[in-house]
Amino acid sequence: MDKLLITGGTPLHGELRVSGAKNAALPILAATLLSETPVTVGNVPHLLDITTTMELLGRMGIGLTVDEKLNIEVDTRSISSYVAPYDLVKTMRASILVLGPLVARFGQADVSLPGGCAIGGRPVNLHLQGLAQMGANIEVKNGYIHATAKRLKGCRLVLDMVTVTGTENLMMAAALAEGTTVIENAAREPEVVDLANFLNMMGAKIHGAGTDILEIEGVDALSAQGRNYRVMPDRIEAGTYLVAAAMTGGKVKLKDVRSDIMDSVLQKLRESGAKVTTTEDTIELDMQGARPHSVSLRTAPYPAFPTDMQAQFMALNAIADGVGVITETIFENRFMHVQEMQRMGADITVESNTAIIRGKPVLNGAPVMATDLRASASLVLAALVAEGSTVVDRIYHIDRGYECIEEKLSQLGAEIRRIPQ
Repeated sequence: MDKLLITGGTPLHGELRVSGAKNAALPILAATLLSETPVTVGNVPHLLDITTTMELLGRMGIGLTVDEKLNIEVDTRSISSYVAPYDLVKTMRASILVLGPLVARFGQADVSLPGGCAIGGRPVNLHLQGLAQMGANIEVKNGYIHATAKRLKGCRLVLDMVTVTGTENLMMAAALAEGTTVIENAAREPEVVDLANFLNMMGAKIHGAGTDILEIEGVDALSAQGRNYRVMPDRIEAGTYLVAAAMTGGKVKLKDVRSDIMDSVLQKLRESGAKVTTTEDTIELDMQGARPHSVSLRTAPYPAFPTDMQAQFMALNAIADGVGVITETIFENRFMHVQEMQRMGADITVESNTAIIRGKPVLNGAPVMATDLRASASLVLAALVAEGSTVVDRIYHIDRGYECIEEKLSQLGAEIRRIPQ
């Protein structure tokens, strides 16, 4: 198991290309199950979760062709299994996204209950309740979801809480259902919009993506007809590198990025003292060598501040001037990075779902351990500004969501390298 060795103290400078969004690519790859013809998906990030998804589709007998630019052609005509096995699903929660497409198109699915990061309860009951309302027979037995249906029927679904994967699963299922489905209290995330755009490219009739009410007119079949789809840029990866630049007093320009879906993050960076300028596909942050000011924030579903950026801003607050208060409303176990940051000298007090961070001029390098994907990124950011060297262990979490993080940070001048166990 690899580790990252980071020596802090170098301001980041330079340009980076932002990768495709993991949280858009995963549901889009699941949605290829709905296409009766081969479909090509481009701008897919080279990540462990993507590899796992490809292995999952391959196990089902689906044909996959990858070119040198990581464009993935998916051909479902050779499908021979409708099972998503535990050994793959346990490592990646997004595997649940094959459930809706399999039931909608093939009338059956056996999907293991999911795993993923241990950041709190993310129940799949809303997925199952929605599919049951659409006419699927659902049985949960021996750790597997067994679902069957002759043809799903459109209906009105009111989600008890905002759920991104739940919205995506039910939207994919509704695309081939008989009649019209309305999903109320739907997730509004840009990645949900990207999935809707992909489905519409294949002939789906989805209206209202990006709002809290989705209307899906079911169609008889979906087909990509030789078209290619390019996955949107990763707003969380972009935000992570912008915070890294702000923390180190640097200046970084990101390319192939969308600033229009990052308002809440860019606002907090400006509050911290950063000069942020944007164009249609670039974001430039200039900290002008200054130490950031503390910022307070509260996570909530899009368009509010994303939970996936909370840990990175906690790292920023740890070395900022002032006191910042962070409230986490999405996941109950998402402060597991606090203990590791405290090992580096951070002054953080946690009370229930709120963290109070008193900024210090400097952190100290120390051996730390990643506990989940975004927590691991926050430890890398803290290490970039710490005195001395930091070793970050269990970085397989990072590899699930960041493409070549050590190469990209090195490109900006960071002293970082991967070392074997």
